[in-house]
Amino acid sequence: MDIFTIITLLVVISSIFGYINVRFLKFPTTIGLMVMAIVLTLLILLSGIFSPKITSIAESTINQIDFGDLILDIMLSFLLFAGALHTDWEQLKEQGFPILIFSTIGVLASTFIVGSIFFYVVNHIVGFEVAYIHCLLFGALISPTDPIAVLGILKQIGVPKQLEIKFVGESLFNDGVGVVIFLTLFNIANQGVDNISASEIALLFTEEVVGGLGLGLALGYLTFFLTKTIDHYETEVMITLAVVMGGYLLASTLHFSGPLTVVAAGLFVGNSARETAMSQTTQLYLDRFWELIDVFLNAVLFVLIGFELLIISYEKQYLIAGVLAIFIVLVSRYLVLKLPIAFFSKRLEFVPHTDLIMTWGGLRGGISIALALSLTDDMNREFFLTVTYVVVVFSIIVQGLTIEKLIKKMGVSVGKLDKSH
Repeated sequence: MDIFTIITLLVVISSIFGYINVRFLKFPTTIGLMVMAIVLTLLILLSGIFSPKITSIAESTINQIDFGDLILDIMLSFLLFAGALHTDWEQLKEQGFPILIFSTIGVLASTFIVGSIFFYVVNHIVGFEVAYIHCLLFGALISPTDPIAVLGILKQIGVPKQLEIKFVGESLFNDGVGVVIFLTLFNIANQGVDNISASEIALLFTEEVVGGLGLGLALGYLTFFLTKTIDHYETEVMITLAVVMGGYLLASTLHFSGPLTVVAAGLFVGNSARETAMSQTTQLYLDRFWELIDVFLNAVLFVLIGFELLIISYEKQYLIAGVLAIFIVLVSRYLVLKLPIAFFSKRLEFVPHTDLIMTWGGLRGGISIALALSLTDDMNREFFLTVTYVVVVFSIIVQGLTIEKLIKKMGVSVGKLDKSH
């Protein structure tokens, strides 16, 4: 089956699921699409009992899609830019310090807490032997909250702005930081601890983070300059598209963080260029274009996540480890949020029980699965892919469907949005 046919099938299925969800289920879009994809996948697996050819064809089709490259090299740049474009810089700046801690030190601390606890649990309780460095890799890929999943849910809940900006800011930045930590640990795992120095690790981290942010701001300013000199909405929208695609490619070539590049560019364009360099007509078309890109790619992505159920392993030890990982990830997230929230709550306004709400609302998504797929076989790829999938599915379906109820239970008012949009 050629790639165009596969893409066509995904778009058709996503559209049908989207209609069913809006017309009947009325779940948040990302959750509804993924639930239906999982149900369809389970039906395919059950039908394989009577006709193995059906399951074989479905598995072959999914295996033709490079899920990791599709998310990390194609979808992620568009989705992060769309999210950053509509993020209020003034509110982000006001909550800057806690967001900075959550998305840097928080991700790093969570990586080691998750990795260390998981290493002990898997080796001593589950009875599956796995190396510590590989558990740290799991900690790195599962610690960052997924901006795609988080933004998709928050749009339809209507949480208070001071809480929303913490979720949004953390998820936009910790994703890029998490990828950098993962790549650093990946290099250590490949080369061995003795063959890589602390200075090399620090240089890699600095190059990725600082280089990515710097390139993103430069591209944002370039967009500002170009759009200020013309008034032609078609061309101006195309310029933003070129910045996302070209910027991500350039960042990868320079070994900078592509996610941080597009986030920085999106923030600059959405807050500086948009208001001062673009006409109201351009702003309208820019918003509509990127909203449509966001909705379309989210739909395809979460349908794909559901279909990934076809390729994971169902070993009993893997599934047990996945269930235990859910609790480890949640406890670790609560621990790394508790101290900074307690510290900053004396200076900044926090809604009641922010630590609990952000723990339960810290959803994991396609980025975690994509990073798990990038592991090699000698890093226990199948094991970590299954564990990651279990955590992601629980996160999106269970946490995603109950986060609104938790927020209300904590005494925080929500401004209900129309869930059909």
